[in-house]
Amino acid sequence: MSSLTKDCLSERDRQVLESILNPSQIGGEEYLLQEEEKHLEDVQDVNGADDPRIKESIRQEIEAITLAGNGNFTEALDLLGKSIESAPERPAPWNNRAQVYRLLGKENDALLDIEKALELSNQSGRTGCRALCQRGIMKRKNDDIDGARQDFEAAAKLGSKFARTQLIELNPFAALCNQMLREVMKF
Repeated sequence: MSSLTKDCLSERDRQVLESILNPSQIGGEEYLLQEEEKHLEDVQDVNGADDPRIKESIRQEIEAITLAGNGNFTEALDLLGKSIESAPERPAPWNNRAQVYRLLGKENDALLDIEKALELSNQSGRTGCRALCQRGIMKRKNDDIDGARQDFEAAAKLGSKFARTQLIELNPFAALCNQMLREVMKF
């Protein structure tokens, strides 16, 4: 009788097996969030596409994201503040400013901006989904597992693959099953 190895599995079978054994490693958070963006839009941006205030707010927000990506957090915060001033009804710059605050360890400021983003987005669209995930991460970090689960469930209903992986990690039975599968499937 021949032994089963990963080499005899198709690429699709290997991907399925990997998703079972490592549900939180399905491409990483960035990949998962990019996948969500394919079907979610922010109503405020779509409806205001011709509004010069919204265009300027978007331009400032994009520039701020680039600055934050390069580690220029203070400049990014300033520019996100200007983006908010340009179009305070847009939820995206509020959520992005919250991310910068989180990177700086300013969780209270981050939470205030997340709450504003959730209010403005009505917990829907791309920003609502991202804000729910971000708040869920913060709640999980602060051991509010039930609160984190609620946020991840809401984001998963919007189509967030990242939220679904977080829900799997929060489920003790799923974690136990995955651990047992890993042991059984060692090659």
